[in-house]
Amino acid sequence: MNELSTLQLVAIWILPVIFAITLHEAGHGWAAFKLGDNTAHQLGRITLNPIKHIDPIGTVILPSLLLVTTGFVFGWAKPVPVNFQQLNQPRRDMALVALAGPGANLLMLFFWAIIINIGFFFYSSYDSAIFFIYAGQAGVIINFILMLLNLLPILPLDGGRVVHAMLPLNMADKFGKLEPFGLILLIVLLLTGVLQQVMKYFLGFIQLILQNLIFINLN
Repeated sequence: MNELSTLQLVAIWILPVIFAITLHEAGHGWAAFKLGDNTAHQLGRITLNPIKHIDPIGTVILPSLLLVTTGFVFGWAKPVPVNFQQLNQPRRDMALVALAGPGANLLMLFFWAIIINIGFFFYSSYDSAIFFIYAGQAGVIINFILMLLNLLPILPLDGGRVVHAMLPLNMADKFGKLEPFGLILLIVLLLTGVLQQVMKYFLGFIQLILQNLIFINLN
């Protein structure tokens, strides 16, 4: 995508980014509802409508600035409220609710992979099909990034929630006290470039698959 202008990049990435971030939160709400907590349901947060989940800064402004300035996309939506005490089995279900977010990203990753193939199917007949190929690539990449990021074992990320749920109670309490420092650690990793380097290692794998897919389809 290096040959694309800034406006073209934003046009290609905007929908994949918005849906990747917002449906991640909807996944949390849906899982919580199924496991006994109707808080998100009562607030209308179990919906595919991204407007219900969008945080102007975390969903739109920050990802756009990062895309244009660094090529690395990161963001967040309004967190879905979950009352863990209402869950059927709070400790177990807390982990399941946490995993539902990355699970939603995994499902979207496959969806955008299908979009890529639809673009290739029509590519020989319609030049505009290249948009679907590029948007599909963006969708695969952003969902892969968000899935991996959220599985990091750092509170308040989803991976941290899973670790917290799996630890014995005494250790879980100690681990939970680290949550106020989790976002600070994440920001430090982001600003120092450590997070980007770690993600690039994994992204190299997914981009290799995408490049091979493009080569095979175009030849």
